[in-house]
Order: sequence, then structure tokens, then C-alpha cells
Amino acid sequence: MKTRTIRQTVLLPAPPGAVYRALAGSKGHSAFTSSTAKIPKRAGGRMTAYGGYISGKVLGLWPGMGLLQTWRTTEWPKGAPDSRLEIRLAPAGKGTRLTMIHSDVPASRADSLTSGWKAYYWAPLRRYLKRRSAK
Repeated sequence: MKTRTIRQTVLLPAPPGAVYRALAGSKGHSAFTSSTAKIPKRAGGRMTAYGGYISGKVLGLWPGMGLLQTWRTTEWPKGAPDSRLEIRLAPAGKGTRLTMIHSDVPASRADSLTSGWKAYYWAPLRRYLKRRSAK
């Protein structure tokens, strides 16, 4: 099966620790996506997001620095293995530079996911972080 790698970098208006908590914590993830997420606090556990549309296994958690997961959606082609999602966080002025490397994505899903990351993750995450910093 042909696969592709999606690479995206975004600047976010909060320090790396806040970005990490939003992405790697069930409560923060559920809040910024406005849908249920269950993310374990330790590597090795199963995770779900967007009410079960996304699932995978947490392979590594580095507070304030990033995370590593296996990852798939309910729309994955039959028989396709999980992809690999790596998120790296680095300070950038008063905010964070997030670098995402999503590899082993089935080629048939890559275009949809490329735009989906921007619309369903980075835009709502940015809004969520702005609201939290305004408080």
C-alpha cells in the first residue's frame, strides 16, 4: 500500500507546556476539539479522539516537548496499518513552534488529512490557547 508523510509547522500563542497539556491531556484535548478524547497519562495506553473517529496507541510522552503515537481514523482503508504521529514542541518567542510529522499515512487519505489537521486541529487549538491566555 502506498503511503505518504505529512509535515506541518505551526506557531501557537502559548508556551510549550500549555500546548502539550492541550494535546496530550484528555480534558484539554476534549475542550479544544469540542469532542470526546481519551488520552492516557503514560506511554503504552490506547487513545481515542473526536469521539472515537481517531484511535491509536501512545508510544511516548515528553511533557512540554512532544509526543509520539500510532494513529488511524475510522476511514482508514481496510487492512492498512496504523500511521505514526510525531509532534515536537519548541519555544518560539512567547509561544510555541509545533512541528508535526505524520508518516505512513495511506496515500488515499493524505490530502484529506493534510487539510484536516489545519481545520480540525491547528485552528481550534490556536483559538483555545488564545482564550486561555486572555483569562
